[in-house]
Amino acid sequence: MKSARPRRAGTGDANPPPDRRPSAQSQRGLDWFIFFLADVQTGFGPFVAVYLTTQKWTQSEIGLILSIGGIIGLIGQMPGGAVVDAARSERLVAGLAVATIGVSALAYAAWPIFPVIALAAILHAAASCVLGPVIAAISLGLVGPKAIGERLGRNARFASLGNGVAAGVMGVIGYLLSSRAVFVVSFVFVIATLLSLARIRHREIDPEQAHGATACAEPDLDATSIAHLLHQRPLVIFACTVFLLQLANAAMLPLMAGIVTQRSSQGAPALIAFCIIVPQAIVALVAPTVGRKAQVWGRRPLLMIAFAALAIRGALFAMVHDPVLLVAVQVLDGITAAVFGVMIPLIVADVTFGSGHFNLAQGVIGTAVGIGASLSNMVAGHVSDHFGHGVAFMGLAAVALSGLLVVWILMPETRLREGLEQRS
Repeated sequence: MKSARPRRAGTGDANPPPDRRPSAQSQRGLDWFIFFLADVQTGFGPFVAVYLTTQKWTQSEIGLILSIGGIIGLIGQMPGGAVVDAARSERLVAGLAVATIGVSALAYAAWPIFPVIALAAILHAAASCVLGPVIAAISLGLVGPKAIGERLGRNARFASLGNGVAAGVMGVIGYLLSSRAVFVVSFVFVIATLLSLARIRHREIDPEQAHGATACAEPDLDATSIAHLLHQRPLVIFACTVFLLQLANAAMLPLMAGIVTQRSSQGAPALIAFCIIVPQAIVALVAPTVGRKAQVWGRRPLLMIAFAALAIRGALFAMVHDPVLLVAVQVLDGITAAVFGVMIPLIVADVTFGSGHFNLAQGVIGTAVGIGASLSNMVAGHVSDHFGHGVAFMGLAAVALSGLLVVWILMPETRLREGLEQRS
């Protein structure tokens, strides 16, 4: 007897998912979990290179450590998502991942020798592969697909605020005390992160919705198979658009930073700091609005706005030389970051609705992100060295325009309609 296809909620085959209303405690717990987790992760950014340099490491050794973390972070995206899909307690997975990062932070601070730091970098990268999907899973499990857009906007706001606050705090601590103290502070933030996670009520997280599954009287093994998921046309197209986004975006700020440093090495650190802070502020301001508009306008218009902002930013970087104007141009980076910070998990939730593989699909998109970012820096650096900065920036702008065209011509609208019917 042929099994029926899984029925979407509202079609009469399955019970529609309830209009989830998590408690204010759980909502605020997730807010602060994301905020403090961003603080923790900030400590493993540029501060790693600074700290290891003070410990008399060579640039080759530092580069090797960063490469190890990058490789693990790339190949671990899909396994990390699969782990979250297989778990029955998203909070437990999140807690273990955060604790692992805490151990890594202490290892950096206590034993800055190559074997220990290499192991710490591997553990940190592996845990980070889990944390992105698990945050989205907890969010979806708490609020359900109807309210996920606004919740993801709220997530992006608190992540941006956490990044900004942590950069300032750790910069001051590193200056007043030592670069080693940054990792001690990261461990303190780990404790705050775990306390915030404990505030999220476990019973309010629907495990099926957290994995993108729906209640169904008779499971359809075809629709819930991984092979079926990976052949979903919207997912494949969206992976291509995210790849083009990173290919265009990842190299822009590093390339601009190198140019500014060549022109004025003394004022470069302050200028680069402003170029990082401005987009974070924009994300904090507009991300919740992006989440709300995504439910009204749909996903495609916002994706096209983000790619248009990225293309204009690349073109302006090619022509603008005034430092103040360069900082102003970074407002466009905030728009792009706000849109994709919300759209990536939101569109993945749309496409995987009913499959039970929401988090694995996030790993697929995360892999596209990593490949695009890696190629961006390599290709843009080569073009800049051989043809000049202007050509490199215009090339990145052209890639952004190609991404806009892919969205316009090929990307279907994935917004879940009334009754949660998904477009095929």
